[in-house]
Amino acid sequence: MNKFLEWITKNGPSVLALGAVVGLLVPVLTEWARPLMPVTVFIFVLGTLLRIDNQQMLLAARDLKVSIVFPFFMVVICPYVVGTFCLFVNVEQELSLAIALAVAAPPASGNAAVARMLGLDPSMSLVATLCSMMIMPMTAPVIMNYFGDGLGLTIDPFELAFRLALLIGGAEGIALLIRRVASKQLKNYGVAIDGVVVVSLFVFACGTMRGMQSIIIETPGMALTLMCAAYVVNIFLQVVCFCFYPGDVNARFTMALTGGNRNVGLLWSALGITISPCMALFFACSQLPIHTMPKILQYLIPAIKLIRLRCKKT
Repeated sequence: MNKFLEWITKNGPSVLALGAVVGLLVPVLTEWARPLMPVTVFIFVLGTLLRIDNQQMLLAARDLKVSIVFPFFMVVICPYVVGTFCLFVNVEQELSLAIALAVAAPPASGNAAVARMLGLDPSMSLVATLCSMMIMPMTAPVIMNYFGDGLGLTIDPFELAFRLALLIGGAEGIALLIRRVASKQLKNYGVAIDGVVVVSLFVFACGTMRGMQSIIIETPGMALTLMCAAYVVNIFLQVVCFCFYPGDVNARFTMALTGGNRNVGLLWSALGITISPCMALFFACSQLPIHTMPKILQYLIPAIKLIRLRCKKT
């Protein structure tokens, strides 16, 4: 069992991408995985909290770039810029709103766990995620009203805040309790915790693909277009965060991953059935780069580091 957990932890990005592929190819599994998604989110947030040292989190929180500047940049400035650009190039309003809301969503809850798999800084990713979640209930409704004027859609900021408080507060409370009661044992079960986190990410990735196969078959043109749009948005955010964050390569890639992969499902569930099919399809398509980009980054990060090293030598 330990060998299996070690293997899936070592190959975490591949397992995450495989979850999305399995969900696309075997729709029946998505029906089983979908109800488990809230539980899996709680599991990988809790697992990440257990594997990150509190001192590292405090150190990251003291860095204002991580705790204030970039969370504000990610959930306030980026959605306004991206949404305004979409309207400027005459993207229809519903799709422009969907893209703006996807960018206004906080970083995905699993980013810190993925950062750990990629050898990046999970504490920095987690702090930036948590701080973004704190301000998002105030900023997302403003984005909604600005780009969704006339569409009749609303977001309840109090419901969003309650959901986030329940998720983060519950996971943090249990993590603190476990650390107090069994802090020594945590070191011995590190591989098991990492393995459970990867399995939960796999189940989550599979669940997010529910209905995608039928959509692709029924409307292949629109599905392909929105998939490309989702990848363009994700890559754009990663490049922008990488370029603008003032740090070393590891810190830049950590913030790129955190800024690119967003918790679109949170705003999707808050909007409910009131959104149009176009918006729902874009939200669904945006899950694909979240689960596949880590595998691409697994190859890209060492290559970029090598190029920068060679440039310094010359």
